Amino acid sequence: MSDSIDVDRWRTALESKRAEKDEFFAEHPQSPIPPDERDGFAGLEYFDPDPTYRVTATATTHDDPEVVLLDTTAGREMRYLRVATLEFDLDREDEGLDDGTVALAAYRQESPNEQPLFVPFRDKTTGQQTYQGGRYMELEPDRELEDGDEIVVDFNLAYSPFCAYSDTFDCPLPPEENWLEVAIPAGERYE
Repeated sequence: MSDSIDVDRWRTALESKRAEKDEFFAEHPQSPIPPDERDGFAGLEYFDPDPTYRVTATATTHDDPEVVLLDTTAGREMRYLRVATLEFDLDREDEGLDDGTVALAAYRQESPNEQPLFVPFRDKTTGQQTYQGGRYMELEPDRELEDGDEIVVDFNLAYSPFCAYSDTFDCPLPPEENWLEVAIPAGERYE
């Protein structure tokens, strides 16, 4: 269930972010698109903006965050801290969700806490409509989260990692605790 927003304004901002990203991918020297493929790059594929995939989650924070080793696309492991669990409802009766409550773990690397929350995930679109290695979201709360705080999780901002576009990148893979048993047709597509 989405929180109360101005949908037209939200959609315009989302489409503007998507256009900026397409420009970065097409022109920037640090683009993950190989240089010899940039001239033919016509932009990323996206699901249509859908405000029902912009949900409000309740955070459970972890005072003593557990170290989680995330496998990477190159067969290595990266160390992250599980700093919060985000629970939210999805109105997805068609997906067979009993009560609609879903949880995702949010991580940070072992460094100062100013970095965004990293939420890698897989869902029923993974490997079909979206990148086989899963997708990512980055959440930037306006302050350090505390138990019971609410934070917006907008799956329309879900994106494929750079390794989806080039083998030169090594990307963490979503751990099993972030494999959702529902389809999330929002954010970047990958076909």
